[in-house]
Amino acid sequence: MATPKTRHSRWLDEAGITEPGLRAAYEQCRRLHAAHGRTYYLATLLLPPAKRPYVNSLYGFARYADEIVDNGDPATVTETLTTWSASALADLRRGDSADPIRRALIHTLRVWDIPCAHIEAFLESMAMDLTVTEYPTYADLRHYMYGSAAVIGLQMVPILQPADPAAAGPHAAALGEAFQLTNFLRDVAEDLRRGRVYLPQADLAAFGVDRDDLDQRHVLPRVRELLRFEIHRARRLYAFAKQGIDLLAPDSRDCIRTATVLYGRILDRIEQRHYEVLDRRVRVGVAGRLSVALPAYVRAVRSRAAA
Repeated sequence: MATPKTRHSRWLDEAGITEPGLRAAYEQCRRLHAAHGRTYYLATLLLPPAKRPYVNSLYGFARYADEIVDNGDPATVTETLTTWSASALADLRRGDSADPIRRALIHTLRVWDIPCAHIEAFLESMAMDLTVTEYPTYADLRHYMYGSAAVIGLQMVPILQPADPAAAGPHAAALGEAFQLTNFLRDVAEDLRRGRVYLPQADLAAFGVDRDDLDQRHVLPRVRELLRFEIHRARRLYAFAKQGIDLLAPDSRDCIRTATVLYGRILDRIEQRHYEVLDRRVRVGVAGRLSVALPAYVRAVRSRAAA
């Protein structure tokens, strides 16, 4: 008797991914995405099924590298990341890999003609996390965020199929930066425990804040003002990014619009908690995420049916 198809295997069918080993590789990426990128994974479900495996592979590769940097053995993490990155780049140049995560990524890059330069920039920023613990200015931080976040948005552009990719690119890069800055604001305490401060040192100085102020259980008034300033900066990025949504293919818009709203709600929650981000991670609950995603999912399904 044939094994019943799961909804995830149907995504692979829709994408035309038939070879068993490659299907297994994409499924491994999907599981990484579902486990570690819940908000973005939820938004990805609004894309047509044929596009979802490719987004899973991009996230799976990025997450695997993140895990090496953030949760690897401190004694060997530099060697591990260096060796893994060199091997990944060699696989990209060869056009194949025995590693399932990288195999799925290479296939995705080939199908959608995504430049390998984006992967190189991402790995460069991951390496920075091993040696750079703070950023003097916002310009310095943006150099890091280009590789860690902006290129993620740029990788997505071909999959989202805008009529004018060159016009959509800057908006996609800005959305990646907005997501990243939102994460920095949410994770101030967690990042500090790893020895990192992502908020620019020039901004800290402008508000009279130092590392000791961030290493408190409750936010001081000057820290609150710093966080308020950074939230305004993030919202300006979101505002610019939103201008690019209508440039995307109609079947891609609900995904990006929903991801933008969901990540923006993290900023809302920070404000609702009076900027208390030092004692716990601010979260948007399941009910809050579903209240945004479910109506959008219904719209997306109806739109695809009509098309």
